[in-house]
Parts: sequence; structure tokens; C-alpha cells
Amino acid sequence: MQCINTPAIIEESIKKSRFLGFVFPCTSEVEVAQHLSALQSKHAAANHIVFAYRIKTEKGIICRFNDAGEPSGTAGKPIYKYIEGHDLINVLFVVVRYFGGIKLGAGGLTRAYGGTAKQLIAVAEVTPYIEQAILEFILDYHQLQTFEYNVQKLSARIISQEFSGQVRIQVQIAVTESATLLQLFSGQAL
Repeated sequence: MQCINTPAIIEESIKKSRFLGFVFPCTSEVEVAQHLSALQSKHAAANHIVFAYRIKTEKGIICRFNDAGEPSGTAGKPIYKYIEGHDLINVLFVVVRYFGGIKLGAGGLTRAYGGTAKQLIAVAEVTPYIEQAILEFILDYHQLQTFEYNVQKLSARIISQEFSGQVRIQVQIAVTESATLLQLFSGQAL
């Protein structure tokens, strides 16, 4: 599996219709809804806001696509086929279409939406997908600097910290590296 680490945008015109393509890394349907809502607000005058996504969750892989008023199977599905064909995970593709007055027909729409997805993949930063785990630790203040050093060394990232009598930290780390961090701070893991 592969993923896209940073958002990307492309724009093209096909027979006077304007197609704006967006790709976003997403790890939940909540994130998908936030991106779609923002784009719907920003592009309220657009004729169609088509999307497709594929997200890995604890319950399995969630896949969805939507034609957004285009003829059935001519918009969301061609985008999704590129996502699936490149084995992308945790990703949202959105194509915003401003109709230019010339109908493209079913084949033209399929090529336009699929082609936009293909171009997005070409410009996006595609990397191998690495399964992540969320670990939680409770540390004494004097351990914090050593802990932060090891987190950085293991290419993990701190996603939350609470400071009180002790420090409660949540870390996102590659599953393959989690055993190392747990071993170093085994008495402090929750």
C-alpha cells in the first residue's frame, strides 16, 4: 500500500469546463467531511464536487465515491479506480467542475475525471504506507528530554502532552518501531 503525505492541487480546462483536482491525506471519515465541507463552501458556484476516498480503519478499509450529479459511474468511480489501481490508502480525491457549456458525454466525463485523478497522483508525494500505532506514556519531568530525543530518533511524533504532577504523552509511531519505544520506557507505558 501507498499513501500521499501532503495535499496537492491541479487545474485543467476541457472543452471550456474547468476541472480543479485536490488530493488530501485523510485518516478518518471526519477528516473527509471537513475537507468536503471546506471545498463546498469555497466552490459554492461549482456545478459538481465529485469525490472518492479510501481509508484504513480498525474495522477494515472504507471506500466511497460520489458522482455529485454527473451521470452514474462517470465521475466518482473513475477517480476511485485510480486510487485503487495505485493501491493508495488514507486518501481523499476531490474534483470540482465548473461547467463550460459544452457537454462531454459519458466517455468524455469518465476520461476527464479519471485523467484529473491520474494527474493528481503524478504531482503528489506518494510514499509507502507505514502502519501507525498510538502509544501513551506517563513520565516524570526529568525523563522528558530523553523521551523526546528517542521519539525524534524513531521518526515518531508527539500528538498530545498533559503536564501535571507527571507528563502524560501520546505518541504516533510506526508499528515496527513501537516495540523499541515501549522497551526503553516500559514502566511508563499505559
